[in-house]
Amino acid sequence: MNKQEQELRKKSPVQIKNKKAAFEYFFIEEFTAGIVLTGTEIKSIRAGKASLVDTYCTIIHGELWVKGMSISPYFYGSYNNHEQKRDRKLLLTRREINRLESATKQTGYTIVPTLVFIDDNGRAKMDLALCKGKKAYDKRQTLKEKEDRREMDRAMKVYK
Repeated sequence: MNKQEQELRKKSPVQIKNKKAAFEYFFIEEFTAGIVLTGTEIKSIRAGKASLVDTYCTIIHGELWVKGMSISPYFYGSYNNHEQKRDRKLLLTRREINRLESATKQTGYTIVPTLVFIDDNGRAKMDLALCKGKKAYDKRQTLKEKEDRREMDRAMKVYK
């Protein structure tokens, strides 16, 4: 991901993050995919009413699907409001899907959504990561590094 793409994500009015993913997994490779949504789903995402908790991706018949993503029903929706936890199709190129499929056949690798954002054209996009699970000692190391960074920031704040 280059600097221009990072700035686009920071400018996005909606950023729904999967904070637990960075703690649970090592990110090997990252991708950006489009999401196939219905009318009321995109309205709920623009209102920030979505969650990536316990969400994962799977490849079925050569197509990438996100499972477990929760998008709350749109408040002003009528009888044709969307289902909250349905499977949603993700849009990637054939080459990227094939690369992900071959990687996930190896043990220990999975595809995890990390961020949902709105791009400049008003479309919902999802950042995915090819991940490898962390062991318990890796998680303790991550917590220790986070605490050390926090202490350094406190010390720098007092020093200034």
